[in-house]
Amino acid sequence: MNETRVPLLVLMLLALLGACSGGAGEAPPLEGARLGGSFTLTDQNGRPVSDTQFDGRYRIVYFGFTYCPDVCPVDLQTIGQAMRMVEKSDPSKAERVQPIFITVDPQRDTPAVMKQYVSSFHPRLIGLTGTREQIADVAKKHGVYFGKAEEPGVTEYMVDHSRIALLFGPKGEPIAILPHDKGAEAVAAELRRWVQ
Repeated sequence: MNETRVPLLVLMLLALLGACSGGAGEAPPLEGARLGGSFTLTDQNGRPVSDTQFDGRYRIVYFGFTYCPDVCPVDLQTIGQAMRMVEKSDPSKAERVQPIFITVDPQRDTPAVMKQYVSSFHPRLIGLTGTREQIADVAKKHGVYFGKAEEPGVTEYMVDHSRIALLFGPKGEPIAILPHDKGAEAVAAELRRWVQ
């Protein structure tokens, strides 16, 4: 098994264990996991953004790429819908959540491309890009695998990547894997559950 995929398997097991627990005062499923960390990337407006700029806010972090034909736009649409649901039911809670989309295809995903793309999903969604080395570093810190899937003789390429949406707390601590594959209401329920 590819060693870069092992952290994702651990994350999925932790999420499943967390889904079995319930009740007030419960520990977050990813409590104590070594995920996240410092980074400086470039946002969709061409400005440098560091992880410390999100201190005090919960963060939804999703990795993908703008040329993704199906999975990424569906997942981001789900996250955007969940954000709107929480904005409607609990605006003060929603204000404390910052959705973040980090590209795994920095070669094509320039700030200008990211700006147009993220505007389609939620007005507060931030798109982050950087050098290949920066993206590789931040992906590794988040337990995310990615790699180019190239075919001989084909100029266009896809990017194989982990499909995961992570919720982090106001100090950057990992809280939970969001169930974006179960729809917007499931994601909204998790946001209502963990965001204080």
